Amino acid sequence: MSAPLIGIVGSAGAYGRWLQQFFRTRMGLDVIGHDPADASSTGESELVRRADVLVFSAPIRHTASLIARYVSLADGSEAGKLWLDVTSIKTVPVEAMLRSRAEVVGLHPMTAPPKAPTLKGRVMVVCDARLERWRPWLDGLLLALEAECVQASPEQHDRVMALVQAMVHATHLAQAGVLNGQAPHVGSLAAVMPFRSASFEMDAAIVARILSLNPAIYEDIQFGNPHAGEVLQALGAQITRMATLVGEGSDAARAAFRDEFLRDNRSAIGEATLAAGNYSYERIGYLLADLAAGQALSVHLPEDRPGSLRALLHVFERHGVSLSSIHSSRTPGGEVHFRIGFDEVDPVALERTVFDIVAQGLGRVLS
Repeated sequence: MSAPLIGIVGSAGAYGRWLQQFFRTRMGLDVIGHDPADASSTGESELVRRADVLVFSAPIRHTASLIARYVSLADGSEAGKLWLDVTSIKTVPVEAMLRSRAEVVGLHPMTAPPKAPTLKGRVMVVCDARLERWRPWLDGLLLALEAECVQASPEQHDRVMALVQAMVHATHLAQAGVLNGQAPHVGSLAAVMPFRSASFEMDAAIVARILSLNPAIYEDIQFGNPHAGEVLQALGAQITRMATLVGEGSDAARAAFRDEFLRDNRSAIGEATLAAGNYSYERIGYLLADLAAGQALSVHLPEDRPGSLRALLHVFERHGVSLSSIHSSRTPGGEVHFRIGFDEVDPVALERTVFDIVAQGLGRVLS
């Protein structure tokens, strides 16, 4: 157990590739995998025979049948091993893995494969359905992943995901449909964005995110979750009710709107949760405002060591460039960079600052 061989079913997929990198670089483990898209990958029979920890990272709709296939291939040889899955639905794949003789844990990282080396700052749901001798190793895995882990049963997971994923995705896909329908009157999303509020910008970003990633994932989240249909019907009923009240337009309809959609929901959510959520919104709003400001430099620090940022900021101080904001994020390639904003700046002082950053090898100026 100190150094198990990891096997990944679906090793050529986005998460399969990320998991290979994680296990090799962060945990120092050997990894083999099988994927129909990779002719050089390990055969299924060899994979199930050799792997001590088998991870299923496949499309939701195929995961249960795929697990059943591996149960048949293993034919009892999986006893004493650990099987995991990383799909967005938990009840069906966990039940399928429990038909094996392996120990079984369902995992759901609440993010697409990140550009970061771990899941730090992200949530991961853990469903330990049958776990005994592999528990210490799993604890080490969760520690290495650095995710914020929440325990749940497969049933609880799927019910919550009908809200957290299915409802949220459906809402934004419906918004995309409305935007598309209104385009002849107001123009495309790009034409609407100059009129944006912070709320609209956040929603537009989510719409863009969903439509940019693998459409099969979003389809399977709706059709693969047994609780999604009920939630979507409830969502549709709420929108229909609101549209009816707005259509009536009377004082009585306004009073009903206030009671049903504002007062009752405020009371149900609670003051503490409302305050925390409102503060989160304000923080994101300020971040968006900072990112929209034109006066900024983005710098990648090649040396990840204590004092690197301090040395960089000292250059700005030396040239008299006063900073208004500092944010760290990742480039599309996964590099951490610091976006440094400023309000009023002498162009000559800024040019000298950039020159010194590059000349001293402190960082690479991206923009």
